Amino acid sequence: MNKKTSQQIAFYTFKFFGILVVAILFSILGFIIINGIKVINWEFLTTAPKEGMTSGGIFPAIVGTFYLMIGSMLFAFPLGVMSAIYTNEYAGKGWIVKFIRMMTNNLASIPSIVFGLFGMSLFVIKLKFGDSLLAGSLTLGLLTLPLIIRTTEEALKAVPDSYRMGSLALGATKLQTIRRVILPTALPNILTGLILSIGRVSGETAPILFTVAAYFLPQLPSGIFDQVMALPYHLYVLATSGTDIEASRPMAYGTAFVLIMIVLVMNLTASFIRRKLEKNKTKH
Repeated sequence: MNKKTSQQIAFYTFKFFGILVVAILFSILGFIIINGIKVINWEFLTTAPKEGMTSGGIFPAIVGTFYLMIGSMLFAFPLGVMSAIYTNEYAGKGWIVKFIRMMTNNLASIPSIVFGLFGMSLFVIKLKFGDSLLAGSLTLGLLTLPLIIRTTEEALKAVPDSYRMGSLALGATKLQTIRRVILPTALPNILTGLILSIGRVSGETAPILFTVAAYFLPQLPSGIFDQVMALPYHLYVLATSGTDIEASRPMAYGTAFVLIMIVLVMNLTASFIRRKLEKNKTKH
């Protein structure tokens, strides 16, 4: 077998598996869209569930999901960015950095249900937050923290060292260099990692199962110590333990459709923001 033939075989093999992955993705999306779009209407998106969750809408679950996304990012984003700045800009290349990165990678590989049990033990029971929006947000924040640290660290590494040396040579301090040169340059990739983290948080079920999610709560929360409904857990309830599973199945498909659309919008937003910021950076 000559080199040209082997290259063609490798090319078509990789192409086949690439097409196969795309086909599987579109099959899943097509199944959810075909079955879910039938129930999507204004009432479904703006009203609370009723009649044992066999009719009505999912508005409290949508709002609860957004509350959890915002709450988790308020905790995880500043902490993750500052941790990444420390490991990449201050800590050098010693054993401390290696240890932090090893622990971050280990934290990222922990199953989400373990985060849920930890959140229940610490935030719900030990700190007495109870099943609440605060406990759920902190648990989801811990879950997504490794992803934010790693994406921010990679964004900072992508900034050329010449930017740092040029700023320091002009008399800027280390902090001024980070704040005025490095962070603005790395901002597109940092925000992309943030939005992708939000997309992950929006679909997690296990962490909120033990810390915040309510089985049926047709009103919106009035404070951070209230329970909320959330789309992932609501979908789980509709599909497995509703009062009438067959009657609520169309609502389950509709909930899955809305959840997928939220994640899709997050990913598209990340791409748009990244292109916009990179374009502005190129202009300047």
